[in-house]
Amino acid sequence: MTISIQLEQADQPDIITLLEMSDAYMASLYPAESNHLLDVTTLMKPEVSFLVARKDEQIVGCCALVSQGDGFAEIKRMFVDPNARGLKIGQKLMDAIETLGRDLGLRAIRLETGISQPEAIGLYRKAGFEDVPAFAPYQPDPLSLFMQKTL
Repeated sequence: MTISIQLEQADQPDIITLLEMSDAYMASLYPAESNHLLDVTTLMKPEVSFLVARKDEQIVGCCALVSQGDGFAEIKRMFVDPNARGLKIGQKLMDAIETLGRDLGLRAIRLETGISQPEAIGLYRKAGFEDVPAFAPYQPDPLSLFMQKTL
């Protein structure tokens, strides 16, 4: 089994399928106003670096790093196919995001996640992210947790 993480375009059919799985999962956990999902068109913008995890060439995970132009970037669309969980793909994506952030000269990486995702929260905390107040463009939301890691 080979796991690879590469920068790729988000408009591939298998990635769109993975994003649709993510959308359905988030919709099962949170109301629409608490879901802050980026669409494929936004994920194709120049300020977005989109990472894809493949297991033996099959797409099994993804995440985006969205540069905010001020030394900060935000992790968006972090998702691992449920059939590939337990293979440390989330950890590999987090490592790749941090490396990318350092390569881009970022000061910090931020994220917003939901309180009903203990596995994701644990992954972020293990990676060194700490709780912070809501940051722009978000408003405080009792269903959201905001985190940041200084690089």
